[in-house]
Amino acid sequence: MMEPMDKVKVMVADDHPVVRGGLQLLLNAQPDMEVVGDAGDGQTVLEKLKFCRPDVLMLDISMPEVNGLDVARRVREDFPRVRVVIVSMHDKDVYVRQALESGVFGYVLKGASSSELLEAVRAAGRGDYYLSSRVRADLIQAYLKQPPPQPASHTYDLLSEREQQVFRMLVEGHSTGEIAEQLFVSPKTVEKHRVNVMKKLDCPDLLSMVKFGIRIGIIDPDFWKS
Repeated sequence: MMEPMDKVKVMVADDHPVVRGGLQLLLNAQPDMEVVGDAGDGQTVLEKLKFCRPDVLMLDISMPEVNGLDVARRVREDFPRVRVVIVSMHDKDVYVRQALESGVFGYVLKGASSSELLEAVRAAGRGDYYLSSRVRADLIQAYLKQPPPQPASHTYDLLSEREQQVFRMLVEGHSTGEIAEQLFVSPKTVEKHRVNVMKKLDCPDLLSMVKFGIRIGIIDPDFWKS
């Protein structure tokens, strides 16, 4: 007999009831997802998280009471096991950067396809980062316009050969599962390497890893446009 599938528990937070309801219908229709709560303002999100305990929080930026970015920062501090995916109409790189610096695991634009929204939730549920293709392209292009900082290749050399492999695949957008499959190791081993990489490079999140990859010439910006 097959064991029941572990479902990703999701909380949906958006101040528009129609959007909130549509997301709940989409998520509950998936065999591997379950909506465990919803909220229409930032303060209610923080209050409900105490007993909803979702794996993933889908969160809008423009929220009454407490805005989404402040909610994300509070979640990182008070509910570290909850992974935030921003679903927003804001496509400016400043919002994306602030969101990533707030500790979110994903950023998807409103109007994205259902498959993209679902992939973002599944990625966050696995502990992987997810940025929609348009967000990735805009973010990289905005960073490339900044003056180049001093080379950091000597820090990269501190990584072991396997850690360098994992780093390159992470900043190219591969998930933990994909990396494990390609390197013939377990996802747990990949996670261990990722933690070591982030610690050695002093890169606390995906944004800082991407910036580091650009600085030392590992990331091809054209790849992120695809």
